[in-house]
Amino acid sequence: MRRTYEDQVEALLGRMTTAEKFGQLQQLTWTGDTGPGGGQTALTEAAARAGLLGSVLNIHGAEHTNALQRMAVEESRLGIPLLFGLDVIHGFWTTFPIPLAQAASFDPAVAESDAEVSARETRTNGVHWTFSPMMDVTHEPRWGRIAESSGEDPYLNAVLAVARVRGYQGPADGSGLASKDRVAACAKHFVAYGGAEGGRDYNTVDVSEQRLRNLYLPPFKAALDAGVATVMAAFNTVSGVPAHANAHTMNRILKEEWGFGGFVVSDYTGVEELIAHGFAEDGPDAARLALNAGLDMEMVSTRLADHGEELLAAGRVEMSRLDDAVARILRLKFALGLFDRPYADESAAVTGPTDEAREAARTAGARSMVLLRNEDAVLPLSPDASRIAVVGPLADSADLHGTWAGPGGTRFPSVTVLDAVREAAAGTVVAPAGPGVAEAVAAVESAEVAVVVVGEEPALSGEAAVRSAIGLPDGQEELIAAVAATGRPFAVVLLNGRPLTIGGWLESAPAVLEAWHPGIEAGHAVADVLFGTVAPGGKLPVSFPRDVGQIPVYYNRESTGRPYRPAVPDEKYVSKYLDLEDGPLFPFGFGLGYTTFATDGPRLDREEVTVAELERGAAVEVSVDVENTGARTGDEVVQLYVHDVAASIAQPVRRLRGFARVTLEPGARTTVTFRLDAEDLGFWTNDPAGTFTVEPGRIDVYAGTSSAASAYRTLTVR
Repeated sequence: MRRTYEDQVEALLGRMTTAEKFGQLQQLTWTGDTGPGGGQTALTEAAARAGLLGSVLNIHGAEHTNALQRMAVEESRLGIPLLFGLDVIHGFWTTFPIPLAQAASFDPAVAESDAEVSARETRTNGVHWTFSPMMDVTHEPRWGRIAESSGEDPYLNAVLAVARVRGYQGPADGSGLASKDRVAACAKHFVAYGGAEGGRDYNTVDVSEQRLRNLYLPPFKAALDAGVATVMAAFNTVSGVPAHANAHTMNRILKEEWGFGGFVVSDYTGVEELIAHGFAEDGPDAARLALNAGLDMEMVSTRLADHGEELLAAGRVEMSRLDDAVARILRLKFALGLFDRPYADESAAVTGPTDEAREAARTAGARSMVLLRNEDAVLPLSPDASRIAVVGPLADSADLHGTWAGPGGTRFPSVTVLDAVREAAAGTVVAPAGPGVAEAVAAVESAEVAVVVVGEEPALSGEAAVRSAIGLPDGQEELIAAVAATGRPFAVVLLNGRPLTIGGWLESAPAVLEAWHPGIEAGHAVADVLFGTVAPGGKLPVSFPRDVGQIPVYYNRESTGRPYRPAVPDEKYVSKYLDLEDGPLFPFGFGLGYTTFATDGPRLDREEVTVAELERGAAVEVSVDVENTGARTGDEVVQLYVHDVAASIAQPVRRLRGFARVTLEPGARTTVTFRLDAEDLGFWTNDPAGTFTVEPGRIDVYAGTSSAASAYRTLTVR
């Protein structure tokens, strides 16, 4: 975000008392229904009137935000406006697919569309700031918050984070923030939250410097380059130091090395939790450690406001650090135009999903679905089938928004799969079934084809929704087995917020469509794909394990000194399980379609490049030809991976460095071109000071349609 308000900020700082400065560092919550701590409404109003409050979360609606804003602007001494924040993760009124689903689209336009619609609805309802995007790279499907992430790959997370920041904020220089249809974004959670041990929320993360920089940090750096206004600290420790008091990540990397000019906000009571971590002795100590480590605003807990002045007087924090934190917050308020226009236009508030927003959500939902299996071409369904059975516990569910659905998730129901199938096959008898297996079997036996809708309810994923076993909930596998026993063709639709272990029933299901939690237009999006109105073209943004005991399993792994070799499956002393086939059930980047594609091996415009050339900005161009060899128009995602064969730090066997989703008619052929530069061919070392290197040697460049691509060309770096 550009720095264009220094004179105004400096002038205002000069007029503020110390108490008012610490007040700007405080964010309180309007209600207590989203987390621990209880409501703070009375405290919020009193602090706003006294000019001792910087921000409020969990309040929305122009009438409500304006009433509170007037207390701050018209009754406090300096009239500094409040900054209103809200968790708008994948929609305000109009819920889009969960972020993990959007990642499956391999299409940044999907994420940008979500952010644009969300920003418009959010800002007109008096909210200036969203706590999104979340870009926590994770190898842990048990972790409920994988639903909010873009999966296991740092490159994919980075591309989609940039798209979301652009959709929320507009241009990277921050010039769009004052617009009536934009909001400030927040890159979270800084950092390595996705590495929590055992997938348990808020848990320990012990991470090397090279893994921190090569795996977890790249999406944040990309978001900063896109102009993200704020960053949120993570709940976890990072190599023994809680992220809320981690000077290495917040001060050294984020603010000094990267030059971040925005501000860092805590997560919910994150400063208070430094005591529970065993890192701070008491409240004053927690406030000191957090502020000195680079945290700028405290969410909900009040340690900075309660103890800041005494810490300042005792010399335990410096006035220069306090002024820096306040300046960062004021700078955003100026950029948002709050000093000129503190109130939302109540007459212009968007009060619900528009037809245009619904259509965007429907498009996003369909583009996010992944076809995992389609034996005997069960899909697409014919709308002229004589009778279609739609069964399963989620067939008639109107709650398919997914975790963190926003205000719209409770006010506007999702379109059900059952209703959407009825609409799509208007001339066909669509037979639903009751909750029991016997009723479902009877409906299927009377039908020509069946759709079995199973998966997780939204409450089973998201924050504080960790599962030790990630198969289908009780009774659903038995339902699939009973339907399979009828002999009727059927398709399973999975509605879930994480990868599932589905090996036990997969072979009995002719077709499987991974639909995730698709949002407000869920049923329509599912029906669009089931009937072939939209060709499935999504790819998995995360590996699907064969069994929970195999976790973590991910594509960008290291080889080890004794790698498993498929050509020698009985080899004993290698890295493998005795009782489980090697590798995931479905790998990262996998996805089928209703047509077939052929991709040629990659072509390099040069076979050698020097380190010096790369350091001067040179790049290697990679071309890949792809052809639709089937009989239907369809989508394919061409993916580019690199493998540094021998390096001073062992490199992953694959690293995604490019992708392109293309739509081709039958027989059509196109060429996709990628560029590989120093950032793609180098890596970060274990140096805590941050050293990026491109080393001479052999790099294999792979191209194909999943992370299992085998076609490659060798590039030599000299």
